[in-house]
Amino acid sequence: MNIAIIPARGGSKRIPRKNALSFCGEPIISYSIKAALETDVIEKVIVSTDDFEIAEIATELGAEVPFIRNKALADDMTGTTEVIRDAITKYIALGNEVENCLCLYATAPFVTRDIIEKAFALFQQGKPDYLFTANQFSFPIQRALLENEDGKIRVFDPENIDKRSQDLPHTFHDAGQLYIAHTSTWLDSSKEIFSENSQMFKLPSYIVQDIDTPEDWKRAEVMYKVLKEMSHFK
Repeated sequence: MNIAIIPARGGSKRIPRKNALSFCGEPIISYSIKAALETDVIEKVIVSTDDFEIAEIATELGAEVPFIRNKALADDMTGTTEVIRDAITKYIALGNEVENCLCLYATAPFVTRDIIEKAFALFQQGKPDYLFTANQFSFPIQRALLENEDGKIRVFDPENIDKRSQDLPHTFHDAGQLYIAHTSTWLDSSKEIFSENSQMFKLPSYIVQDIDTPEDWKRAEVMYKVLKEMSHFK
């Protein structure tokens, strides 16, 4: 079966209790849970958390919390892949068969049923190691500027600083929303998410927003309210 795993630890330094906070009137994790449950491609939604409040929120919304995450895997230094690998291993040990796993971030309120289903369709068509959401940089990174500690400016890529934007290749960044892979791929530590064997599912900029700081949070709420008024979320 296909499952979704939502990593949602209780701790967060820049936005305390981020994964349980109210976002436009609902716990932010609720948007990811509901979107995954509404799809025709996800059979189970699992929340990996070390926090009992988040676990309660998740189960009330219809997700499963079959185990509480070890505190050793809930600090700032633990990567997402390690958390997903741990959750898959434990879920299989409970007697479940898992074919594909979607990692869906708890702070991804712009993800919809439609996005998940289209991403899964692209994954099944292309059969990459990983498929992940991505967004194109709005400005060519080849013309970026850096600031030294003394405040002086230096050019990031001198060879391309004077080139026209249209003459430079498009560049992309991880949109930080979802990642799909076969179970065997998640469990294989030699396979990286960002490699030539992976595939991007490109999203427009108006539904991409990192939520790492209070300023990010406010901006995301404004974006969400505008999109809701435009009937973007159906």
